Amino acid sequence: MCGRYTITDSRRVAEAFELDAIEADLSRPRYNIAPTQAVPAVLVRDGRRVLADLHWGLVPSWAKDRTIGARLINARAETLASKPSFRSAFAQRRCLIVADGFYEWARRGAAKQPMYIRVDGGMPFAFAGLFDRWRPETPEALASCTIITTEPNALLKSIHDRMPVILPREAYAAWLDPAQADPAALAALLKPFDADRMTAQPVSHHVNSPRHDDEQCIAAIDSLFDSGSWLRR
Repeated sequence: MCGRYTITDSRRVAEAFELDAIEADLSRPRYNIAPTQAVPAVLVRDGRRVLADLHWGLVPSWAKDRTIGARLINARAETLASKPSFRSAFAQRRCLIVADGFYEWARRGAAKQPMYIRVDGGMPFAFAGLFDRWRPETPEALASCTIITTEPNALLKSIHDRMPVILPREAYAAWLDPAQADPAALAALLKPFDADRMTAQPVSHHVNSPRHDDEQCIAAIDSLFDSGSWLRR
């Protein structure tokens, strides 16, 4: 799954995603982004790439109330085309959720070790995401999103049994293309990212609380387990 992530250098985001407009709040670094918060995502609107803030936790247009979003922060790639919560968004409302790192908790028995995972040494990257709009014509209007997950690559499988789908740059246009509606072609993009381009580093339990949003969240430490060799490539 993916339940926490970072945007530590917002200035690089605009450069990485060839944006036409920025509506999202990029005023500060974010070291511990958590579900239900506003998160920046790239959408295509009238043929233009727009970075907009979305509520993390997808609330389908047909939902009776917005509380369902807390249970829909992630969506499994294998069932997007069949699950009612995601089927319409998969066909019509895809987005790129921008990040430059994410956290996962490795388990050894009852112990949990937070891991900070980066791509290409900390460069911005995109999670494959879906979005929807709930009650768009009312004061309660909400645009929300979910992060798609898949099976883990060689690095992540020693940490967790799922990982977020990270799209390579060459897949951005196809994923965002509103004219692309072939489920098989879209599903082919949702594969584990190249493990050789990723690193995982133990960090402290400071990150466990979503109230903590500072550089200490990403500060490297020695593994809290007896042996940390399995945590690095």
